[in-house]
Amino acid sequence: MRHVEVVSLGAGRMLLVVITSSGRVEQRIVEVAEEPDDQLLSDLRARVIGATLGRRLPEASLTLADMIESFGVNDRPIVTSIVTALTQTFSNERSDERLAVGGTANLARFGADFDSAIRPVLEALEEQVVLLKLLGEATTGVSVRIGHETGHEALSSTAVVATGYGSAEQALATLGTVGPTRIDYPSTISAVAAVSRYIGRTLTDTWSLDH
Repeated sequence: MRHVEVVSLGAGRMLLVVITSSGRVEQRIVEVAEEPDDQLLSDLRARVIGATLGRRLPEASLTLADMIESFGVNDRPIVTSIVTALTQTFSNERSDERLAVGGTANLARFGADFDSAIRPVLEALEEQVVLLKLLGEATTGVSVRIGHETGHEALSSTAVVATGYGSAEQALATLGTVGPTRIDYPSTISAVAAVSRYIGRTLTDTWSLDH
């Protein structure tokens, strides 16, 4: 990361400018809930630059996620919107930095508990920068975070089961399941572990054929 700029355009619209070492320059306009004051904007700009400058894009995404909790509760909605947009901008540089989400339609089976159990899960899926951080931490073994164990208020009603996959020497990416806290943990843990082993073996076999 060479440079990041956060500029207020007024009326709750923010301009984000990202410049990477590959020479890519990308601009994105983000709408936030309310216009940040000059002090918040200056503080946010300084912290974003400090968290990203000189870092590789995956590392920059994680440091940005950690930064959200350092702001006051009232400022976090604005900060989260900007950080999420920046992380999505970073992901455009390389496909292996993206968060792929699927299976949301399965939640329709729990229609009776939508407001209490399912709505928080859907909202959590929108917090991509937070999920990227949690998934990024699950590189060895199966990680299970329930409710407040995730460390993020947005995920307090959810459970995250995740693990890394790749070769025996290195985890190349992570996969996991996000659901309400009352999920079937034994089955979910077994499924996540089984899928990661299958993908890992497939990747290993592919590399063996290529070399």
